[in-house]
Amino acid sequence: MKNRASWDAGRFVQTLAYFDVIPFFGCIQRLIKAVIGDNQYKSSGEQKMGVILVAGATGGVGKRVVRRLVDRHYLVRALVRDVSRAREMLGDKVELFEGDITIPETLTAEMMLDVRAVICCTGVRPVEGDTQTREKYYQGIKFYMPEVVDSPEIVDYQGIANLVQVAGRYLPKADEKVIFDFTNPFADLKETWGAVDDVVMGGVSACEIRLISEGAAFAGNVSTANSGGFASVRTKNFEIPLNLTGYTGVELRVKGDGKRYKFILRSEGKWNGIGFSYSFDTEPNRWITVRIPFDEFIPVFRAKTVPDAKLELSSIYACQLMLSKFEYDGGLNPHFTPGGFALQVESIKAYGGAVKPQFIQISSAGVTRPGRPGINLEEEPPAVRMNNQLGGILTWKLRGEDAIRASGIPYMIIRPCALTEKEGGKALMLDQGDNIKGQISREDIAELCLQAISQPQAYNVTFEVKETDGAALANWQELFASLQADK
Repeated sequence: MKNRASWDAGRFVQTLAYFDVIPFFGCIQRLIKAVIGDNQYKSSGEQKMGVILVAGATGGVGKRVVRRLVDRHYLVRALVRDVSRAREMLGDKVELFEGDITIPETLTAEMMLDVRAVICCTGVRPVEGDTQTREKYYQGIKFYMPEVVDSPEIVDYQGIANLVQVAGRYLPKADEKVIFDFTNPFADLKETWGAVDDVVMGGVSACEIRLISEGAAFAGNVSTANSGGFASVRTKNFEIPLNLTGYTGVELRVKGDGKRYKFILRSEGKWNGIGFSYSFDTEPNRWITVRIPFDEFIPVFRAKTVPDAKLELSSIYACQLMLSKFEYDGGLNPHFTPGGFALQVESIKAYGGAVKPQFIQISSAGVTRPGRPGINLEEEPPAVRMNNQLGGILTWKLRGEDAIRASGIPYMIIRPCALTEKEGGKALMLDQGDNIKGQISREDIAELCLQAISQPQAYNVTFEVKETDGAALANWQELFASLQADK
């Protein structure tokens, strides 16, 4: 028979096993990894969306923020002064970076690698006095001695300014969501991306994806033997699907060889289900940016269009890159030739999304009250009454806030009232203008930080917060929607 080549049945089985199409083999692979101690993190869509950097991660609020992020499958990097102490406190699911916001040279590009948002829980600690019972602490009642452990000017102002400066240099654009950044190698490339060639249909094409100096290389040899003619690499299904709701499309940064390739999204977990495909041409040995609006993806099943199929942006299970001799519905790829091919990929991003806070700062209620006309100090919390004795703690916190507001980074500045060790889950009151007094659990502040990183309507805002009587909070979106952007 003409154009007939030897088919590799072993590679066919290997492909199906890798993508868990044959559950028996997939179970064996997972068992082997468990036995040898493979602790690679799971293929999670949200994990691919970047790292959350937490400064002050071993503090009362910071450690709670870290715990919540880890529990919800975020990748977390903790900026800490003492790695050994932090490891005991935060566990082994958190990446630790040793540094100090008051020492600018310790805040490096490496610290910001893949970071998409910063949650800052740092601050000086007043020396406590006359706190004889834990009950006072739980109630948010503290009696301060007129001294602080560190300098408020250095920590709450200059330290914040240092952190803001490095964050502004390396944070991604606020309306983008990085899906894969291949210029920053990650250990699980082979655990996430695998080849799906025409061997699954009897062909002999072969390809791979591997890291190179400029990103990732999707390369191989495509053959039309055995009625084949395509090679591709595809991610395993994300255990936590990507949520691209609110974005306009996907952006690829690639360097090709003049051939026409396809980029495919899958919004269902089926191995052989509907894909949403877009064909793009490359220029030989030249980097180009390919922007693909979601409404231009074509629903296909084995290169045949599927009318009325809908791409569910809230649940993207997999991504795929392909070189094929076929276009759609029997049409041929006009820029296809069999043989060797290579497509370099620098990044895959979602673009055109709503802006969300990228720098979240835990400040303090009362920062504008020292020296404010009409203030009755006898009715104010201890930190306001003793601001001068405490080194101007609130004055310098306000200066730190100003550095954030002037940075151009989308931010949220949270000013909690008196912090307590009570259980969270209370009804919350948000206010602006720095007038309210009260208390709030550190647990609720930690949850507030976690919710803030996904709230597009609440950036460039400053607000105070306290707990109130009433039913526990049910709708975070409505709560944040009440806020007015800073002028």
